[in-house]
Amino acid sequence: MNRVDRLTAILTQLQSKRVVKGKEIAERFGISLRTVYRDIRALEEGGIPVIGEAGMGYSLVEGYRLPPVMFTQEEGMALILAEKLVSQLSDKGSSQHLNSAMIKIKSVLKNHQKDELESLGQQIGVLFHHNPLSDVQSKDYLNLLLQALSGKFIVTITYTTFEEEKTSTRTVEPLGVYFSFGQWYLIAWCRLRRDYRNFRLDRVSSLQLGTETYSQKSHPSLLEYLEKVRSAENLFEFTIAVPFEQEKYLRVQKYNMGLVMETRHKDHVEMKFMTSSSEGFVRWLLQMADSVKLIAPESAKEMMREIVNGISRKLD
Repeated sequence: MNRVDRLTAILTQLQSKRVVKGKEIAERFGISLRTVYRDIRALEEGGIPVIGEAGMGYSLVEGYRLPPVMFTQEEGMALILAEKLVSQLSDKGSSQHLNSAMIKIKSVLKNHQKDELESLGQQIGVLFHHNPLSDVQSKDYLNLLLQALSGKFIVTITYTTFEEEKTSTRTVEPLGVYFSFGQWYLIAWCRLRRDYRNFRLDRVSSLQLGTETYSQKSHPSLLEYLEKVRSAENLFEFTIAVPFEQEKYLRVQKYNMGLVMETRHKDHVEMKFMTSSSEGFVRWLLQMADSVKLIAPESAKEMMREIVNGISRKLD
């Protein structure tokens, strides 16, 4: 970053909080405190009303802000919430870009709003057991894919399949990315398979952004593709009976597993599901097999018996 860009960025940072310490500026831009002091002096000489001194922190005169864009308090709160979510569910690169954007956004708020949002940020937490893109290996995959989608660039990935655990290199034309069941997925046209494929990002070991572009007109939109997949899925129907006292434990999971209908009876609720994986549903149901009854189909009951017998043999 050249000095002019850095001075502009420092000015924006000064507008993001009531007081910004020199150490914060130095750490953000990877410069020494001596350089920070020189940059602050340059801003002052340029007519920027900076208040403060080395060791105490810096601020701008109340009312001075650039650019002339204003946010409501409610919008600021929503952005703080979004920042917390993105930091836990996206890759390192995307999180850093959002942090930079948030500094710019906060810079146009009034001082009392900055203080309130600073305090609110410390009162919001997102506890996620594992961020699938948090490891060093995949830190910028999501950010690179967003660049590919924006510029319509092809992407080359090294991917390992889930079932067979076979690794291959694929050149793909991205349709979009989505987050579901705790994972990020890429939908893309695979030139190797000559068909659309769904790639889980935590199974991608390398990702390179190409220079060749592709035509979006030759592909459906992400939503169109997902809707087409849903309508073409070979779904299996399951019916279970859940006692009322156990129902609360399924309030969220039941929708993820494909709930389509509920019927309430005297002492239980009957739930009907449509799902694409019989074994996956049965194994999920085993978590509650001591209290939830599997009504149909018979093939699922037999599968459950086989799994339970297998568990029993391993315990002998």
